[in-house]
Amino acid sequence: MIKMKKINKIYGTGASKVEALKNIDLEVKENEFVGLIGPSGSGKSTLMNIIGCLDVPSSGEYYFGGESVENFNHNQLAEIRNEKIGFVFQNFNLLPYATAYENVEIPMIFMGVKAKKRKSMALELLDSVGLAARATHKPGELSGGEMQRVALARALANNPSLILADEPTGNLDTKSGDEILAIFENLWKQGHTLVVITHNPNISARAQRIVKLIDGTIENNGK
Repeated sequence: MIKMKKINKIYGTGASKVEALKNIDLEVKENEFVGLIGPSGSGKSTLMNIIGCLDVPSSGEYYFGGESVENFNHNQLAEIRNEKIGFVFQNFNLLPYATAYENVEIPMIFMGVKAKKRKSMALELLDSVGLAARATHKPGELSGGEMQRVALARALANNPSLILADEPTGNLDTKSGDEILAIFENLWKQGHTLVVITHNPNISARAQRIVKLIDGTIENNGK
């Protein structure tokens, strides 16, 4: 599903130049669960942004689903993000004035899904993460773990081929974090492809493969 060859990402020029990623070679197969770990500043989030087509590399080749991303325009990159990738972030990124159900429904609105189908799908997704009873609650009425479950249900709304998570347990207590990781593991067993970027050491017990980044390079590819 993902193939990267000699990916580099450089920010700035001259004395202020920062090499965030250096010669990254990475492959993720369909229905693989990869944990991407490393200390702060190792390049994990930069790599996530490139995998998720939120940013482009300075050099190197990136193939998503067998297609080279290099020559894609803004609309094509947006199409990949909207239709093929489900994002889960550390800070949840939920709309505070919308209910859990409405937050999950948003991606389907952009995809033109009819209202009746949106409602049934959103409720089904919330039920799949154990939050059917909280569908009408707004983020301010939910715990951190519950908000991340809503965010995960939203990420699944358009049935993406890849779920990409950046520190999904970073703002959660240990119990809630382990519950979220258990949901990820279950999604993988159901056939989803996952790349989870995390500091959480418990990812090692859940993921199929661990890739370790140090100073912008892959130290261990988990093969």
